[in-house]
Amino acid sequence: MTGRVAMSTAASPASFVSPLAFDFGTKRLGVATGNRMLGSARGLRTITEQGDARWAAIAALIQEWQPDALVVGVPRHPDGAPHEMTARALKFAGQLRGRYRLPVVEVDERYTSAQAQSEGARDLDAASAALILEQFFREHP
Repeated sequence: MTGRVAMSTAASPASFVSPLAFDFGTKRLGVATGNRMLGSARGLRTITEQGDARWAAIAALIQEWQPDALVVGVPRHPDGAPHEMTARALKFAGQLRGRYRLPVVEVDERYTSAQAQSEGARDLDAASAALILEQFFREHP
């Protein structure tokens, strides 16, 4: 899988050492952290809060983990065509840029939920976010 990268800064994606990743959903938001040096990621949690409470949960995670960038999985159809959730994930990425003033990288996240499920993940959304982050590390060594 190759991902589309859109960033809010001139920094190279390969320079980000400790990003937070998000598997966007309208009802659930998976969150993962990882480290480029190790090339691995782990799911942190799934945010189920909505509205202002969702943004407060994200802000708390950013405060706790102090990421140097944010990675957002952007879903697409198998042929790469966008769909309704593509637009929503891109809007979410834009909101992250505006609220937290961190670089935001968008990664094609087709099949991460299916992969996480096939691996027996207990928290499907957080595991999907970890897979998104590992994909980011592979695409930007």
